[in-house]
Amino acid sequence: MPLWLDLLRTPMAAPETDDLRTMRRTFQVLCVLSGIGVIAISPLVALFGRPASFVVAAILATTALHTALYVFRKNRADNAFLDAARSSEEHA
Repeated sequence: MPLWLDLLRTPMAAPETDDLRTMRRTFQVLCVLSGIGVIAISPLVALFGRPASFVVAAILATTALHTALYVFRKNRADNAFLDAARSSEEHA
């Protein structure tokens, strides 16, 4: 079987669970908040003072930590799904 056909038949990712969906949406919201915070840092500091920069830094740190956790869990779910698919193909 040609490689491209074999790749088309191979599942690429696990079905998304409710927990992973929630984590993905949280990740997306954190990314948007990070972008807004970085773009609007000057007006935020002018409006709220120095604490605004700490809030933006906290959002950036939370985004980084959440991203690492999400990637770890998503990768683990994908690997488990693909291992199960491979083992079912071997038994067939």
